[in-house]
Parts: sequence; structure tokens; C-alpha cells
Amino acid sequence: MGRAFVYVIIGGGVAAGYAAHEFVQAGVSSGELCIISEEPVAPYERPALSKGYLLPEAPARLPSFHCCVGTNEERLAPKWYNENGIELILGNRVKSADVRRKTLLTATGETISYKYLIVATGARALKLEEFGVNTLDAPNVCYLRDVADADRLVDVMQSRSGGQAVVIGGGYIGMECAASLVINNLNVTMVFPEAQCMARLFTPKIAAFYEEFYQSKGVKFVKGTVLTSFDFNSDGKVCAVNLRDGSKLPADMVVIGIGIRPNTSLFEGQLTMEKGGIKVNGKMQSSNSSVYAIGDVAAFPVKIVGETRRLEHVDSARRAARHVVSAIIEPEKTGEFDYLPFFYSRVFTLSWQFYGDNAGEVVHFGDFSGHAFGAYWMNKGHLVGSFLEGGTKEQYEALAQATRLKPKIEDLAELESQGLEYAFSVIQKPPSPRPAEVGGSTLVLDKPLHVWHATTGVIVAASVAAFAYWYGRKRKRW
Repeated sequence: MGRAFVYVIIGGGVAAGYAAHEFVQAGVSSGELCIISEEPVAPYERPALSKGYLLPEAPARLPSFHCCVGTNEERLAPKWYNENGIELILGNRVKSADVRRKTLLTATGETISYKYLIVATGARALKLEEFGVNTLDAPNVCYLRDVADADRLVDVMQSRSGGQAVVIGGGYIGMECAASLVINNLNVTMVFPEAQCMARLFTPKIAAFYEEFYQSKGVKFVKGTVLTSFDFNSDGKVCAVNLRDGSKLPADMVVIGIGIRPNTSLFEGQLTMEKGGIKVNGKMQSSNSSVYAIGDVAAFPVKIVGETRRLEHVDSARRAARHVVSAIIEPEKTGEFDYLPFFYSRVFTLSWQFYGDNAGEVVHFGDFSGHAFGAYWMNKGHLVGSFLEGGTKEQYEALAQATRLKPKIEDLAELESQGLEYAFSVIQKPPSPRPAEVGGSTLVLDKPLHVWHATTGVIVAASVAAFAYWYGRKRKRW
């Protein structure tokens, strides 16, 4: 048994949903597109799972956050796919792929053939067993990657109100889940091996602010160590967490957020890999001309930093999804994906945004005793990254635009004293040409960057910032 489609998307997350929307906008005919997903629900806005989904009152639930409500567009419920002639195969896994023959074999034994394949398989949560720690499938040990994980976390959290929760990991998931656990009346202890939270992005000074804020909410931190084992009670539930430093933490529930791993196994040995993902070019095209990759699984050239990277963030997935559809349907009219790395988070009453690259020297500015402060990163004499907590829409837009322009920095002391005003001053004057060498890699410019090039970049960056501000302020329950 088999079916044939022009376009097939593997994966049911953010990237798949936004790609489907773009295909419809481009006028793809009924019956040409198929989406195959292991999840039993249509593509949805995954960030909701660690935010609004965990709220104790009026929590977010499907179908309210199906794609593409995250960008204030229509909600793509299952009915939408049917109305637009898109075959939505849910709760089914692709068992094997043959990129030479352009075929996929599903777990149910069906063969799906394609002309163009978009890999949007995302990533899976790293499990403790991969590090030699056995959970014995304890019902009160939780991960958070999909709706099923979120449902389990909510059930455990609600049944342990007033109890002790241990969060393993100090990154995105750890920080956002810890905040939600506190809001749900649990006593939280965070454990991670690094010297600070969000070690991949935050400076020590920025991390100290968030740690102090969390501590004011009752969160305890145990840093510089890892868990080695669990103690279990007679019901098979974890009752204590044992750490390498010899300490033991009582636990009524445990949340694991130790990272993710891209789902690339279907294509190992068939496509070129890099940075743990599928290597693609500026049109999101892999080493096989019929196969494209987007989202967490894609390693693509990030022009502004001059190197290939894998970016694990919803904004990148959305924008890459739109770009890849254009690249497939109108390749001669589609340029290289020129993305400004963007990350954000909201916890408690705090909200921050980051643009660019956190490489080189850093200059902090603002009031770290309040809720309005930030930082700039300089590499090889140019601004390459910016961070702001508690900003306004206009301030975030200015930071995004200034970071995109990569102005030359003459005086670090002056930059520190100007703070946010520096970003506004940059976008009010003609930008200098972008440096040819950044981030330790060489970026070859075939022609000068004229003013219209810079203007286009500013518009794109502004749209990123505007959406981020709207997303954070208007949809706080996510």
C-alpha cells in the first residue's frame, strides 16, 4: 500500500504548521501536501507547554494554541487542513526513509513517496538513562517536550501541592518550569552542574539577577553538581534525589530539563550532518537536492555570525518554515535565509529578549537593582549581540535593529554610559558596512552593502522585535 505526494513534511511541531500555512498561501493544490507526525494532535505552538499550559488558573489548552496563533494569524485546527486538501497523518511514525528512492515507510506499513521532503522532526528530550541514571519509570519524574509530557507534569504538580519539587537543569526548561512550580505552590530546588543558570547565554552578572529574583520567590539553588541516583518509596515513586556532592534532597516530584537531541536517525548515513543536525544551505536544502530541513533539526548558515549553527528556538523555526516553502516553490526568486538569532523568555513578572551572538566582550547597562537592564556584546570591534530585561516595544525594536547593523564600537565606557540610548542613536544614522570577518569565520562579501541592504535588514529586525513584544505582552498566558 502506498501513496504519492508532491510535498511531504515529517514532524508535527511549530515548523510543520507554519510551513503548511505558507504552502496554502502559495496556492498549493489539494492533495499535493502531506504531513506525518508521531503526535496525535495537529501542529501547535510548543512554547505554550512551559508557560500558559502550566498555569493553575485558566491554563492554555488545545485547540487554543494550534499554529499559527503565535504570530496572530489564523488557528490551524484539524478542520483547516481538511478544508485545504492537506493529508494530516497523526499518531504515526516514519519507520525508515530512503532519500535516493524518495520514499518513506511508516510504522503502519504504508509507503509514502514524495517529490520534495521537508524534515521538521525537531528534537527529543535527553533522558537520564542516557547518563546512567535509572528512573525505573517512576510516575513522579517528568520531562517536558510534547502535550503528553505536559499533561503528566500538570497531573503530578497538582497532586503534590505544597510538596518538594526538584528541577534538574538550569536552562530554558528548568527556569520556566521552576517558575510554574512555584506558582502552583510547590517548594522548588534547582540542581545543575554549571556555576550559574542559563550558562549558555547569560553573563554571570545577568544570571545573578535572575537567581536572586528566584530566591526571593523561595527557589533554592544547588550548583556545581549533578544527580547520581534516586531513592524510591514502596509505591515506586521517587522520594529523594542523591547528588554527586553527597547531599540528598527530599522530593515529591522531579522535573528533568537537561537538554535536547535532534531527531536525525532517519537520515544518518544519507544526508550530511553538522552541529548535531542536518546540514542545509541558505535555502534550507540538504546534501540531497530533494530534501530540506527546518527547525531544531536544521544546521544552517547564520550570515550575521558567519558560521553554521543549529538554533533551538520557535522564532527560527517559524521563519525558516516560511523561507523553505518559498525556496521550493520559487527557487529563482528566493535568496539566502538571513536570520538574526533571537531568543526570549518570560518567568514570573520578568521578560527578556536577546538578539545576535553572545561572543566577545560584554558591557552591561541599566539598573540591575530594578527590572530594566541589559547588555551589549562586542566582537572584533563591532556590536554583535544585545540583551534587555523589562524593555518596551520601542526599546526591543531598537536593539534588534542596532544588532542587525553591527556598528563599530569606539569606546566601551561611552557605550556603557549611553546604554539603550546607544541603540537609538545607531538606527538614526547611516550604518557602516558590515565587517567581512566575524565570529572567527570569514564572511565574503561579493559587493558593497548599500543603504537599501541595511534598510531591508532593519525592517526584518524590527518585525522580529515587534512580534516578540506582542507575543510576550498580549499572550501572557502562554
